[in-house]
Amino acid sequence: MMDLYDLIVLGAGSGGLAAAKRAAKHGARVVVVEGDQVGGTCVIRGCIPKKLLVYGSQACTALHDAEAYGISIKQVRVETTALLRNIRAEVERLSTLHIDLLEKAGVKLVRGWGYFSDPHRISVRHSQGPSGKVIQELQGKRILIAVGSYPTRLSFTGSELAWVSDDMFRLEHFPKRVVIVGAGFIACEFVHILRGLGCDVVQLVRGNYLLRGFDRELSEVVREGIEERGVEIRFGCNIKAIEGKPGFLTTKLSNGEQVESNGVLLATGRHPFLQNLNLGMAGVYCDGCRVPVDEYQTTNVPHIFAVGDVTDRRNLTPVAIDEGRAFADTVYGNSPRTVNHNLVASAVFSQPELATIGLTEEQAVNQLGRDAIIVHRARFRSLAQALPKRGPRCLLKLVAARSNDQVLGCHMVGEHASEIIQMAAIAIGMKATKADFDRTMALHPTVSEEFVTMT
Repeated sequence: MMDLYDLIVLGAGSGGLAAAKRAAKHGARVVVVEGDQVGGTCVIRGCIPKKLLVYGSQACTALHDAEAYGISIKQVRVETTALLRNIRAEVERLSTLHIDLLEKAGVKLVRGWGYFSDPHRISVRHSQGPSGKVIQELQGKRILIAVGSYPTRLSFTGSELAWVSDDMFRLEHFPKRVVIVGAGFIACEFVHILRGLGCDVVQLVRGNYLLRGFDRELSEVVREGIEERGVEIRFGCNIKAIEGKPGFLTTKLSNGEQVESNGVLLATGRHPFLQNLNLGMAGVYCDGCRVPVDEYQTTNVPHIFAVGDVTDRRNLTPVAIDEGRAFADTVYGNSPRTVNHNLVASAVFSQPELATIGLTEEQAVNQLGRDAIIVHRARFRSLAQALPKRGPRCLLKLVAARSNDQVLGCHMVGEHASEIIQMAAIAIGMKATKADFDRTMALHPTVSEEFVTMT
């Protein structure tokens, strides 16, 4: 007899796990279907392992700077094999922890790949694709699509020889010389990670600048930091082909140039992971490669919902978690609420970090006009770099409305930027003014004090 559930969740990532546990807390009978490791992109192949790599890279940089503080270290030897092994062990621990939390919440976990057989029925295969054997049938009053996203692999000759970001955490070690293709946050983060761990890095960018969508002035500071670390950035590059064999690759550009390396990383974005879900059998509408939803996470089919990267709105872990909880509270908790996607803090874990909340200068100008805003900024070299005498200067920036002094955006490139912006996000959410910032007593000597002392 087919199992009947109040809620079937497809995907055990951040949004799916949050929704499942919250719905179960409200009394729903819930099952989660997942064919991969439990934890999703963030835990398995994204935020967590990437940030651990960032810490490893920063540790190497700190050791190289130690001499400036009178600490003698004769040799710094980086064993990326050990680092990657330790990270995989931590990821496995976290995945197991999430499984335990599901069990404690009373949520059933079914291992396999789910797809729609009809609007209320999910078939579970033992492997991806239509050839996989069906191992279980589930029926749900409601179904939540939370299957996340996958890295984009550009289409050109030899692209299969390159890595995508998921592959980086499966490597046994990082090679000596790496080409990174892309200009977004994943590309810029891996540039700093690999360079900090001792790799020679060349970054190939199709456009003319880095980090599209972020404040342009801040992205220029990140570029300065990348180049100061000895990374070659080539703008206006289009990949024609990759040739060779693993470990010895030649990247051919459309302008006739060639770049030799031991590995190529394609860090060119992610797409919703909708393959093999058989959405047509459920009547779920797709807009291109994403699933559109309303403010309550509802698709065009009233009993089918979607959260996280599959909706392609703000593809960030905390957003997916809040979407999942808001869905459960609305549907099962008799407490309807929506998620504010307009005011979301974000960060790029470059070195130094970039973090931001609210409108960029460009967005403020486009929405209000140049004369309607005033920009306050501070640019300086932090005290942490006074003795090593290296590293790009910090940039702190406030974008305010001229009419009422309200701070519309708060942006920073510098050490601990993400930690600082997290607190600034509270002030921005409360519609703080520049005068509110000015009335706050500075904590000295810190980088963040510039936010309350800049003119």
